[in-house]
Amino acid sequence: MIVHFPLALIVTAAVALLLARTMSGSIAATLAMVGTWNLCLGAVAALFAVGTGMAAVIDLHLAVAAKEAVSSHVKWALFTSVAVLLLAVWRGAGSAQHTRPSWLFLLVLFAATAALIETGYRGGQNVYRFGIGVVERAGPSGS
Repeated sequence: MIVHFPLALIVTAAVALLLARTMSGSIAATLAMVGTWNLCLGAVAALFAVGTGMAAVIDLHLAVAAKEAVSSHVKWALFTSVAVLLLAVWRGAGSAQHTRPSWLFLLVLFAATAALIETGYRGGQNVYRFGIGVVERAGPSGS
């Protein structure tokens, strides 16, 4: 659950801020506010996701291919989290929340969002390709 919050919040923030930039009037101000709050909350959620992920990795004993996949995912997660956190500071502290974001900010935000999606994809590969973090349970007959 924790890893999905940053994905949802940051993707929503990117879309809301893009719409805020392309629209005008009170709807643009509302979308800018919503996008800013989603970005800031998504950055905090990303820190929690990285923390729980690092805690989960500590005791893993993996094959070489799985270890490389986890290492790559961790690198992407750290980079993405730092990028999103910096963007949240830029947006949250750098201007009024209801203002339209600059095109430069949006370009960097969409690059970070793409990195976040890549991070999520790599995490999904770890679970569905390598079975990392999947606990097998015995069936009703004990087998």
